[in-house]
Amino acid sequence: MSATTPAPASDPIGTTALAPTDVARRALVIGEALIDVVRRADGAVSEHPGGSPANVAIGLARLDRGVDLLTWFGADAHGEVITAHLTGAGVDVVPGSGTAERTSVATAVLDDAGVATYVFDLSWHVPASWTSPAAAPVVVHTGSIAAILEPGGADVARILAAHRDSATITYDPNMRPSLMPAPDVTRPMVEALVALSDVVKVSDEDLAWLEPGSDPVDVARRWATTGPAAVVVTRGGEGAVAVTAAGSTVEIVAPRVTVADTVGAGDSFMGGLIDGLWSAGLLGAEHRADLHAAPDATWTAVLERCARIAAITVSRAGANPPTTAELA
Repeated sequence: MSATTPAPASDPIGTTALAPTDVARRALVIGEALIDVVRRADGAVSEHPGGSPANVAIGLARLDRGVDLLTWFGADAHGEVITAHLTGAGVDVVPGSGTAERTSVATAVLDDAGVATYVFDLSWHVPASWTSPAAAPVVVHTGSIAAILEPGGADVARILAAHRDSATITYDPNMRPSLMPAPDVTRPMVEALVALSDVVKVSDEDLAWLEPGSDPVDVARRWATTGPAAVVVTRGGEGAVAVTAAGSTVEIVAPRVTVADTVGAGDSFMGGLIDGLWSAGLLGAEHRADLHAAPDATWTAVLERCARIAAITVSRAGANPPTTAELA
């Protein structure tokens, strides 16, 4: 089945093979890669490579997608750990990414339920000199710290705008209140990126901070009128709901699992969202109209698979998304 042929009703996310031209295209992910220091409630401390965009890139690579990560880390011991982690998973690090003075660190403190809160020691720049991937990406993704924190945030917005004529743009605000300006200052920046994007994924916790007192689904409905084909609100163990530009609301429940911790769950969901739309032949600017017209059955199937991916991630420690083989 070619990428221009709609998936049949029995195959709503297009799990048959894509056209070779689409297989050759890759994802470009832009954003922070850092070291997560995890402090557990029992006193145990461990270090792992992390960063929301880096986790999304890892998730896509584990789902057998070609992915390039434009990021910012140092030529130090932590940077070597990050490089090995990314390349070992099949992510190509964009040349120029390893030119920071030092590698950023995020400390995740887990409560008794495994829920993480974060303290950050980081900086974010888009490298002054970086080499664009040879092939135009089919999708460009960004989010979290990299999309807001200056001086890199403005550069990220310019890169997204430059790719909009050829690629699908995806965005996950993934709020980090300790690093970002007050909600009233952050909100216009987030909304500008939402309007630039084709698909947005946001958690109910993000919206509780950004839009206090507002119903998350109402916020999603408003955002969906500004440009995106869909805004997906994740609700942890309660599942997710997508609001589409066409006016549909699609809701799914999450599988019940024993939670080890929630580190990387949203990033795994985001990677699954990009992958599912990729399999459905809905990525690339040439498919923007098809993405806006995607039926509820497609969104339901994509979101259910995202929830499975996130459930596997939370069932084990750290940001450890599943592979295609594990999903099968």
